[in-house]
Amino acid sequence: MVTRLGSRAVWHAATSIRPLFNPSQARTFASTLQREDKRTAIVTGASRGIGKAIALRLAQDGYNLCINDVEANKQGIDQVVSQVKAAGVNSVGAVGDVSDLSQVESVIQKSVKELGPLNTMIANAGIAQVKPLLDLTTEDFERMFRINVFGVQNCYSAAARQIISQGNATADAPCKLLAAASIVAFKPFALLSHYSASKWAVRGLTQAYAMEMAEHHITVNSYAPGIVGTAMWDLIDEELGKKRGNDLGQIIKKGETIKKYTDELIALGRVSVPEDVAKLVSFLAGPDSDYITGQCQVVDGGIIFT
Repeated sequence: MVTRLGSRAVWHAATSIRPLFNPSQARTFASTLQREDKRTAIVTGASRGIGKAIALRLAQDGYNLCINDVEANKQGIDQVVSQVKAAGVNSVGAVGDVSDLSQVESVIQKSVKELGPLNTMIANAGIAQVKPLLDLTTEDFERMFRINVFGVQNCYSAAARQIISQGNATADAPCKLLAAASIVAFKPFALLSHYSASKWAVRGLTQAYAMEMAEHHITVNSYAPGIVGTAMWDLIDEELGKKRGNDLGQIIKKGETIKKYTDELIALGRVSVPEDVAKLVSFLAGPDSDYITGQCQVVDGGIIFT
């Protein structure tokens, strides 16, 4: 049996349906995309590697950038500042050790003075160490947590206080806190135990901050790189290769350990490059992620599946 509806009935039914989209939504979305002419970000550990790639990507996105690293990497800071300025945005270098809260606060004040109100803090600085659990000293653990965990806490807390005092974070245009976690925040690697534990801590700290900062219109997320072609992973490759070579009674050449992990673990079949991570951070720092908070986003080519 087929029921036929008159044209008037169809017209009345169609006009009674509530529209799924209205112009006011379009205006809100547009205002979010165009919410500020100038946004500023601080990137720690940005003189090389992933931090440098993040800074250069955010420069393309139009951010004015404060480039931070320790004194030993001052030359790298200056080089990245020059590259950022060449992209057409403003930049300033700021030497500071993230494990020291007072130095982090000084970096933030320099950024605000030179670039304007802070919008985004990216706590990227970190260290790694390859060592068997039973060989780890108290000093090994303390140094790892002082930089990788206290460093994130210092960046999160100091940046949040600055943003709240500025009053520039709103529901339609939240400010952002981001930190470097790792795939080992989901599953540890042998011989990277205290590094793994520090990244689990970053993941937990990020979730806690997300809950407490929501009322201040600040989103908080972390990014979890996998095996990346950086100086840090060169060190991990070398040290894991030594251990594997001792176990097998042979010499493991440089690069062979990473190749083994790549072949066996990475679904996409290649080592990550810093720009892979920078693309994700660009999204997390930008307006398209405004409704995301408390997450640890993996970017590893398919090692960890969440």
